[in-house]
Amino acid sequence: MSSTNADPKSQDPGNNGPLPPHLDPATYPRTVTTTHSGAPIHLSLTYDHLDPTTALSIISSASSGANILFLGTTRDTFEDRPVAQLSYTTYPQLALKSLDKIAKDAVDKHGLNGVYIAHRLGVVPVKEASIIVAVGAGHRGEAWRGAEEILEIVKERLEVWKREEFVDGGKEWRENRERDSSGNLISKSGED
Repeated sequence: MSSTNADPKSQDPGNNGPLPPHLDPATYPRTVTTTHSGAPIHLSLTYDHLDPTTALSIISSASSGANILFLGTTRDTFEDRPVAQLSYTTYPQLALKSLDKIAKDAVDKHGLNGVYIAHRLGVVPVKEASIIVAVGAGHRGEAWRGAEEILEIVKERLEVWKREEFVDGGKEWRENRERDSSGNLISKSGED
């Protein structure tokens, strides 16, 4: 098949050539499903809508008295500036390796019975989910702590980059690690 007949989503808008595989939506979802210490772990990077029902079905078990689900969604403003949408990109081999370590560490530390982490790529409009973190555990304490820790480490370390696209046409790349869990700017050491 010639590149002129290729899926238009798989074309680089800058030169009309094929996109590199890690940027080509046709090469997704990229998924890893495994177990660690008997706990199912499902990790996904996808351009598709995220499904909370699927996440809960994977982490739910007879031994889990607590199932926690977190959806991170696109807000309509950032610092009083109207947001049109977010756009995410990644280097999937590195991101999936990081997600695997984050999930396994959480299973070990919090005794989780299941972990599901999915991150959306590409354009994510306002009100749509860009990330799902779901965990199952015997009790709510370890489930809450495990889910929150997974989310915070993902925000701090995961090789996924976010571009905020504003209603006025402006665009700004952001690092998730720039802000804490309440959205407050984290000052970097050595800076005023």
